[in-house]
Amino acid sequence: MKQGSNNILKHLQILLICITCNLGCVKNNTFDIPPDISTDNITANTSFFAVKNLYVDQTVQIQEDLIIEGFVVSSDRAGNFFNTLHIQDKITDPTAGFQIEIDLRDNHLFYPIGSKIIVKLKGLYLGKSRGVFKIGGAFSAFGNLVVGRLPATQIEQHLIRTDGTISSISGTLTKVSDLNDALISTLIRVDSVEVIMEEIGLPFAAIKERTERTLIDCNGNTIVMLNSGFSDFQGALLPDGNGSISGILLRENSNFQLVIRDQNDINIQQERCINVPDTMTSSMIFISELADPDNNRGARFVELYNSDITPLSLNGWKLVRYTNANTSISATIELSGYHIDSMKTLVIAPNASEFEQVYGFSPDIAASTNGPADSNGDDTLVLLDPFGTVIDIFGVIGEDGSGTNHEFEDGRALRIPQINMGNSSYTFEEWEIYNDSGEAGTINEPQNAPENYTPGERN
Repeated sequence: MKQGSNNILKHLQILLICITCNLGCVKNNTFDIPPDISTDNITANTSFFAVKNLYVDQTVQIQEDLIIEGFVVSSDRAGNFFNTLHIQDKITDPTAGFQIEIDLRDNHLFYPIGSKIIVKLKGLYLGKSRGVFKIGGAFSAFGNLVVGRLPATQIEQHLIRTDGTISSISGTLTKVSDLNDALISTLIRVDSVEVIMEEIGLPFAAIKERTERTLIDCNGNTIVMLNSGFSDFQGALLPDGNGSISGILLRENSNFQLVIRDQNDINIQQERCINVPDTMTSSMIFISELADPDNNRGARFVELYNSDITPLSLNGWKLVRYTNANTSISATIELSGYHIDSMKTLVIAPNASEFEQVYGFSPDIAASTNGPADSNGDDTLVLLDPFGTVIDIFGVIGEDGSGTNHEFEDGRALRIPQINMGNSSYTFEEWEIYNDSGEAGTINEPQNAPENYTPGERN
């Protein structure tokens, strides 16, 4: 009995030591950063651009021994990023970036901002979600393979710090109006921006909620600042004034988003803009007519209508086009500087001289060819307000319009008179649609210009 009691006591002591260690040994996050692994025999053999070209509409597992190197630009130190790492291809003037999904909290201790890392891509998955290229593990969602977190046990096999050097990265200086897809997942800095007046004094984020706040520049251009409700600065109040803000550029479908690393990314100390162009939203502006004449592609146009009793400004508004079955925006028309009078139209044409010759008057906006107003009838058009909200849509994003109830090829899409506001979901019953081969319910009668169209008139 005594021998057995001693054995039990020893086992209890060992168990107590293990429990104590699990509760307190690593919880203070003061452990050392793992030593850098020698990379003398590991060098990059491809570019970010070449890797992105491997993606063709669906998540793919990389089978080749491809290696890229980049610089870490994000940080989860303040909790505004979670289980993601962002790298860009160069310290200055980057041409591309990636979001890497990893199951590793406090990853800033292992991969601090400015550290150079090598990414061994073989076995990893490459995907694209809402405009952002992602690398990581994979899981199935509704039967589709999507990029997910790379398990912690595999991270060191694929992400390797090259040396102990930490580079200073200040971010690419750009304007809100100049943002483009090449900057996604890279560090940028936008100057002369401020929080919109309606949000001054609000917290950065609601508690435990992903929260969007809106930044605006002195020309009325806007961008969403995305904040986590779990961040260290969640309850801090949004600042007044004007200045520069740095952060990682992301995208949510058609809308750019800026995510700061911490409050040090914000330098707002100047006076607010004077006479910032009006930015407003309204569901009373909508798409009223689309034209793809069978006899003259140069006579194409898009017509918008304001059903409100007051004139409405279009500062910050956009009309975007998703070509065929694309899920990424193919072309954009910036509508800042224009307005629509009460009960009036705004006509956009890709060929202003041809439009005038055909219809007898000039369009309100002379747009470029291959833009939203130059659709051949099987594309999706979306009207966005200054805050990136979908106000109106024609078509279904991700679905080619050919042979569907949203085809107006060689024809016309006319909003029926009973409709007096936009709709963020395409509703076939709101339209009278002419085409050459559309789905049952549409009218298979090609239309000719000018006799079958009424630009500038709301029927």
